[in-house]
Amino acid sequence: MHKIDIPQFLVQRMQSRLGRLHIFETIVPARTAHLVVDLQNAFMAPGQPVEVPLAREIVPNVNRISAAVRAAGGIVVFLQNTMDAATHDSWSNYLENFLSPERQERFDAAFRPGSFGHSLWPALDVTAADLKVPKYRYSPFVSGSSDLHALLGKRGIDTLIISGTSTNVCCESTARDASMMNYKVIFVADGSATYTDAEHNATLGNLLLFVDVVTTDEVVALLGRHTPR
Repeated sequence: MHKIDIPQFLVQRMQSRLGRLHIFETIVPARTAHLVVDLQNAFMAPGQPVEVPLAREIVPNVNRISAAVRAAGGIVVFLQNTMDAATHDSWSNYLENFLSPERQERFDAAFRPGSFGHSLWPALDVTAADLKVPKYRYSPFVSGSSDLHALLGKRGIDTLIISGTSTNVCCESTARDASMMNYKVIFVADGSATYTDAEHNATLGNLLLFVDVVTTDEVVALLGRHTPR
């Protein structure tokens, strides 16, 4: 698990602006979705091309949050990073300039629908009521990346809890875009993972300007206060 270390001056700055530590002290669970970002075999399984070893350690926390969201009346959405031929045309600048040809080939194979790498990590608790949404960019909210925004809109969702991998790429991209699209965003510090503590904590510090950064215990407690008895 990452050692969380958000610079104190950033925490103090946010507290001085808001007058309290956390932004969202109440939520409506029926309008809440837990977005589980890219916890797929390609990121999780040992030896896979984009393995994030620490991501395996957050799975119990992710499952706890999912269970709490379901119990409170919200929904769980598993996002799956996906590559196909159309993506190469529409996202060519990134793929051709930021990935070597060899890495492109491995990336394609890992995230091809139906492949081992594309599948969700088997230790995740997934129910028939959960949604599985493929996305074709780091953020599901970019135009053409997914139909997530429409799916959430149909269900009246206005609050998002974000966990998954990697913290500083797909999770951060998703959180920033969601905030700009007027969602209330809760980012789970010990429910997300990347390669190093430095990268993880840099994202947590940056996201304080956009989202509420919390722990698993805190978000489960928040949901528990609104769970039907």
